[in-house]
Amino acid sequence: MKAIASILSLIAACMAGIAIWVYYPQYQINQLKDEKHTLASEQSETYIDYFRDSEKTELRHVALGDSIIKGYGANPKENLVKTFSESLEKDIRKKVLFQNEGINEITSSELNALVQSGKFDRQIQSADIITLNIGGNDILRLGFEEGFYEAIRSFDTLQTEFNGNLSEILNRVHTLNPEATVLLLELYNPLDQKADLYTVADKFLPKWNVKLYQLAEELDYAVVVDTTAVINGEQPQNLSYDGVHPSGLGYSAIAEQMLNELETNTR
Repeated sequence: MKAIASILSLIAACMAGIAIWVYYPQYQINQLKDEKHTLASEQSETYIDYFRDSEKTELRHVALGDSIIKGYGANPKENLVKTFSESLEKDIRKKVLFQNEGINEITSSELNALVQSGKFDRQIQSADIITLNIGGNDILRLGFEEGFYEAIRSFDTLQTEFNGNLSEILNRVHTLNPEATVLLLELYNPLDQKADLYTVADKFLPKWNVKLYQLAEELDYAVVVDTTAVINGEQPQNLSYDGVHPSGLGYSAIAEQMLNELETNTR
């Protein structure tokens, strides 16, 4: 009986450990969001207030990253960068010039190499707002090359590499332009709930995204955009024909999320 009790205790401990590993990242994200909102309520000037009250008569928005930035899956006139910039322009009543530097299929390592090479120095130095969406192709490329279960097994390695690349990108951006505000977009799960990998992806993504929130908390110029709230398998109208990229409606929904973060977070 003692042996059986020991085995059951071991199993219970393992299950508890798995539960913590799976669910704790989402708990951390919720806590970090709550802390941000509490801090915002104690301060008066939101990012929107700051941009609206700035002496500048026009702002510059530069977007770096992958196909989400490029606008894949929607009409060029409905891409994220254009949609958000025009919405911000209406809100702050100032001209917002935008530059879309999205590159289809680019990984965080490849973007980091370009940023460090100085390719985007001029754009970064002139920007008031810099949007970054990167990381999805880190997982997808390995998934297509080696299989998605291999990508899952390599999750920790992929995330460690991604975290390093993102930190280096942000350090370079801040060195070139200490006054710029950076918007970081979450990685989202577009899979239908009936898909084989839906549950796995749904549990792994918070572990990936929590690093964005933790990094943003350490910096006073970065804000995370809650992309997963509007791009997911429960809102198919926000997904394009390929079931992965946002549709025009999806990009519009993300743009609203971006604007909401600027309206509720403070500098």
